[in-house]
Amino acid sequence: MDCNLEEINSHLEYKTTTEMLQWCYSFFEKKKITLSTSFGSEGMILLDMLVRLGMEVKVFTIDTGRNFNETYTIWQEVIEKYKITIDVYSPDPDDVSGLIKGKGPNLFYKDKSDRKACCYIRKVKPLKRALAGTDIWMSGLRRNQSVDRHDIDILSFSEEYKVYKFCPLAKWSEANVWEYIRNNNVPYNKLYDLGYPTIGCQPCSRPVRPAEDIRSGRWWWEDGQVKECGIHFEDGKVVSKKDDLNWSI
Repeated sequence: MDCNLEEINSHLEYKTTTEMLQWCYSFFEKKKITLSTSFGSEGMILLDMLVRLGMEVKVFTIDTGRNFNETYTIWQEVIEKYKITIDVYSPDPDDVSGLIKGKGPNLFYKDKSDRKACCYIRKVKPLKRALAGTDIWMSGLRRNQSVDRHDIDILSFSEEYKVYKFCPLAKWSEANVWEYIRNNNVPYNKLYDLGYPTIGCQPCSRPVRPAEDIRSGRWWWEDGQVKECGIHFEDGKVVSKKDDLNWSI
């Protein structure tokens, strides 16, 4: 039947993750579906599931130049375990040079606008290059990761990147994530074992205490509850909707 994005989400809300992935690959051109990963636990689960389902896996990552060594370690492990290629996008060296020339390499600690500028140059601009020519951006976002993500849709439209954003793990809990990783021997970043619930650039991530919000370890020196780099947060919203297109489930 014909339906819009709202109806598609109502349909997918009651599907298993496997069914969602199968729907996505039957609905969209396979070569236009791409999975982004920073080698966090959710991205590893999606990669593992796609490989097990025998689906074509197109994967990219953004190397900001400030990653933990543990992130590079799991990156290597993933290539060797799954026998896949991973496209890599890095910030423009001229952009980085211009950013830090006057304010230094750790400018983000001083002013939130400088931190956002750093995120934009090291993450957002490379992401735009990575998504060029893509129809579907598959992401590991989950609703219970933070208060800012609790209402994300399984399928949405990103006005910023002009692609459909697909979040098949949106309904998963933290317990679901680690149950899958343990049961399926999925490689994961060992920083999780050291108390890092969320892992980004090394200068901007730290361990958190059990009672703290899992996003509190990111940019902990800043006031406010919004803990996003700009990749998933557009104009005050984590996702945007585009309901004027008709689809057939």
